[in-house]
Amino acid sequence: MADELKTNEAVASTAAEKKQKGGKKDKAVAKPKSRKKKAVKEVTVGRAYIHATYNNTIVTITDASGNALGWSSAGHMGFKGPKKATPYAASMVVKELVEKIQPYNVKEVSVYVRGIGAGRDGALRALYANNLSVTSIKDITPIPHNGCRPPKVRRV
Repeated sequence: MADELKTNEAVASTAAEKKQKGGKKDKAVAKPKSRKKKAVKEVTVGRAYIHATYNNTIVTITDASGNALGWSSAGHMGFKGPKKATPYAASMVVKELVEKIQPYNVKEVSVYVRGIGAGRDGALRALYANNLSVTSIKDITPIPHNGCRPPKVRRV
């Protein structure tokens, strides 16, 4: 019994010696790795893409070459269910997005509207109301040239 205690103590002491000699060194305080912030480039002219579906409204603002500066959607804002497709939700999306892209100093936008949802007009009105000058509005809703057969009409 005494021999077993001695061997256990010997094993523990050799492990402690190895740690002190060549093992991992104890770090007192680990510094968190900090990222350097990128310098924000000024973009005075941008593009606003409004994707208005029957269920949601997604708005993305990009620079002239198509790099996204910010995006937002009604679902991201916290609207649930049928409230996501309302014009009010679309206006709140645009309001939050304009605040998000404030550092880029965007003054003018060309608007590209896709879809036939209820939020498309609300998003356009909100762009005008939030001090962005709209230079052009283009409808890029995809229209089939007699492609796939549409789903059957729902009868309630």
